[in-house]
Amino acid sequence: MQKLKTVTITFLFLISYCITTKAQPSLGKNDPAAKKILDAVSITFKTFKGVQANYTFKVQNKKGEKQGEKTGLVYMKGAKYKIVDKVLQIFCNGKTTWRYDAEAKEVTVSAVDESTQALTPQKLFTNFYDKDFLYKLNGVKSNMAEIQLTPTDKRVKYHTVYLYVNKNNNTITSAKVLETAGNIYLYSISNMKTNVNLKDEDFTFDKKKYPGVEEITQ
Repeated sequence: MQKLKTVTITFLFLISYCITTKAQPSLGKNDPAAKKILDAVSITFKTFKGVQANYTFKVQNKKGEKQGEKTGLVYMKGAKYKIVDKVLQIFCNGKTTWRYDAEAKEVTVSAVDESTQALTPQKLFTNFYDKDFLYKLNGVKSNMAEIQLTPTDKRVKYHTVYLYVNKNNNTITSAKVLETAGNIYLYSISNMKTNVNLKDEDFTFDKKKYPGVEEITQ
């Protein structure tokens, strides 16, 4: 389970797997059909007032054997997001990110760096794919589209991402990330609410509510 705590891909709303290297120039052509679907997801997301959803995150090794699983909640409002599970809470107000570990009783504080390729919930639902990936539509089955993303920077820790988009409502329902080392990360979203009244302070870590917590600044 330690693997689940230390891996912080924030895909699908959740999932904060930060890549600290810059993307290289595009190496090929993208699929217009895939772009049409991804653009629709981005446009739809911008109409949401505030988002709350449940997520499930699973890890498998290269043999497909389950290594762990965790569930939690994700909240989003504009450039802000919050991810909550039994141990870890991630707050981001668009400028600063706090990662609070309840077991260690410590919070790690870092500035949001837009120059990195951090796959935050917002980037997943905006046009990040135009800059960092080659993409193609693999097919559509029962109104569920599978889009394959290949990072243009070959130094990143994964080689392929599969997004699954519900074309009925233009939302991403799940994703599969294939790590270069062989691990597979599976994400799924459920019970999404798109008109939740969220306050700006919900996305800021309030140290007064967590007495005795050690603060680590990066």
